Amino acid sequence: MSVFKKFNRSKEPRVNRRIIASQVRVIGPDGGQLGVLALREALSKAEEYGLDLVEVAGQVTPPVCKIIDYGKYKYEQKKDQQRSKKKQTVIKLKEIKFGIMTDDHDIEHKLRKIREFLDEGDKVRLTVFFKGRQMMHQDLGKKVLDKVAQKLNDVATVEQSATFEGRNLFMILIPSRDKKEKGQLHEVKVQ
Repeated sequence: MSVFKKFNRSKEPRVNRRIIASQVRVIGPDGGQLGVLALREALSKAEEYGLDLVEVAGQVTPPVCKIIDYGKYKYEQKKDQQRSKKKQTVIKLKEIKFGIMTDDHDIEHKLRKIREFLDEGDKVRLTVFFKGRQMMHQDLGKKVLDKVAQKLNDVATVEQSATFEGRNLFMILIPSRDKKEKGQLHEVKVQ
């Protein structure tokens, strides 16, 4: 195990005295180029401004360094990461199971839950399971799925029609685009 800290392997940019190049291309605090300077000159310029010299592009020759407040730079990068993470939407796949003999009341109860999932923007996998000799009545399973899809056609569209996977028949529903657009328009009007 090494006792020395390895700064070069970290993902953070090199700052001030940690910059290893002898000459650097310097960008001033206002965003204008100051040209290619020796490292000592660049560090003295940064000290004149009371800011840090931060290497923003170390792969090019000479490396590009910017005179900025390093603490503020790290804070802005962290905020940018949080914003980009917030923009990413994770679509989950929820599963609801039915039997071929599922009663109408039970189907209605499950429909309410499916609507909740679709309103949250999740995909829903509807599964009809067959036990023993029920495999001879595959048409009943398709009827159950078609009935559910027909009752949800105002909020969902069928992404994958009814297909068999072993002893299970499944269908995948996604939130319909019309519903999403109506929700977005409603949000704009509320604000």
